[in-house]
Amino acid sequence: MNSIVLINLVYKLMHRYNLIILFICASLLSCSKKAPEEAVKSAVAMNKDISAEAYIVKEKPLNESLKIPGSLLAYEETEIHPEVSGKIVSLNIKEGNNVTKGTVLAKIYDEDLQAQLRKIKVQLQIAENNEKRQSELLTAKAIGQQEYNANILEVSNLKADIEILQTNIKKTQIIAPFTGRLGFRNISLGAYVTPQTVLTTLSQVDQLKLEFSLPEKYINLINVGEEVVFTTADAGKSFKAKIFATETTVEANTRSLKLRALVTQHDKRLTPGAFAEVKVSMKEKQKAITVPSESVIPQARNKKIIVYKNGKADFQIVTLGVRDSSTVEITSGLKTGDTIITTGLLFLKPGSKIKLTSIKN
Repeated sequence: MNSIVLINLVYKLMHRYNLIILFICASLLSCSKKAPEEAVKSAVAMNKDISAEAYIVKEKPLNESLKIPGSLLAYEETEIHPEVSGKIVSLNIKEGNNVTKGTVLAKIYDEDLQAQLRKIKVQLQIAENNEKRQSELLTAKAIGQQEYNANILEVSNLKADIEILQTNIKKTQIIAPFTGRLGFRNISLGAYVTPQTVLTTLSQVDQLKLEFSLPEKYINLINVGEEVVFTTADAGKSFKAKIFATETTVEANTRSLKLRALVTQHDKRLTPGAFAEVKVSMKEKQKAITVPSESVIPQARNKKIIVYKNGKADFQIVTLGVRDSSTVEITSGLKTGDTIITTGLLFLKPGSKIKLTSIKN
C-alpha cells in the first residue's frame, strides 16, 4: 500500500510541474510576440525623433507616356464555311499556303443539280419554240391573247428556275473571299459537310492591325490619325502603327476605350494574335511635379504624402497624375520646395517628430 501511495504522489507532482512548465512557455511566447509592439509604443510614448529620408519637391518637364498591353490582328480574318450541305468531291486547301481572291478551295457534289439544269434547259427550248409559233398564230388571229400569255409565263418561269439552279450550283464551290494565307484543313476529301462545318481559316497577314484599350482619363489626348509605337517579345525592335478607328463607347467594366491602329511596317516576325506593348506618347508638360512612388500612402478614399514641416510630420491629401515605374505626378496637394518623407512611413503619425538622415533633390 505504501508503494502505491508513493507512486500516486509522484504522478501528481509530475503532472503539476508539467502544467507549470507549459504556463511558463506560453508566457514567454506571449511576451516575445508583444516585444516589437511594446518597443514601438514605448518609442511613441517617449516622443522620440523617428529617423527618415526626405525628398525636396521640384518642377521639371514631363513627357507623358503610357505603356498599354495590346494584340496584333490580321487585317482580314474569317472562317471558311460551305453555303450548302453535301459531299466534298474536290479539295484545294493547302495548309499555310497563300491563295488569291476567287480561288476555288473546295467543290461539293452537284451532279443532281446539273441534271436538273439540263432538263429545264430542254423544257425552255421547247417552250420558246412554242412561244414563237403561237406568236405567229396570234398575228393570224388563230389563237387568243390569253393562250399566248400563258405560254409567255411558262417561258419566264423556266428561265427563273434556271437562274435558281445556277445559283445553287455556284454555291457548291467554296471560293476564297480575299487574298490571304490558309490555316489548318479541318476536313478530308469525301467528307459530308454542312453550313456549320469549318473547312479552314483565311487570314490576310501581309497587313496587320493593332488593338489596345486606352484608359478613360486619356481618351481626349489622342486622336484618329496619330501614331503609336509598339514592341513584341520576339521582334526585338519597335514598330509604328497609325490609329484609324475607335470604339463608339467606353467599356463599363474596364472604363477604357478600345482603339485600332494600322501597322505601317511589314515584318515576318509580326504574327496575328501576338502580344504587343504599346507606348502612347502624350503632350509634354513644361512644368510638372513628380515624386518617388514610395512616398505616396494609399488609403480607401484618397492618397496622402507626409510633408516635413518644422521637424514634424504633416499629412497632405494629394491628387495623382501620370505614373511610371519609379515616380508619380502630383497634380494638386504639393508645391515646389516642399520636403516630403520617403522612408519610415509606417511609423509616422500626424505630428510625429522626425530626424532627417538624408535629403535628395
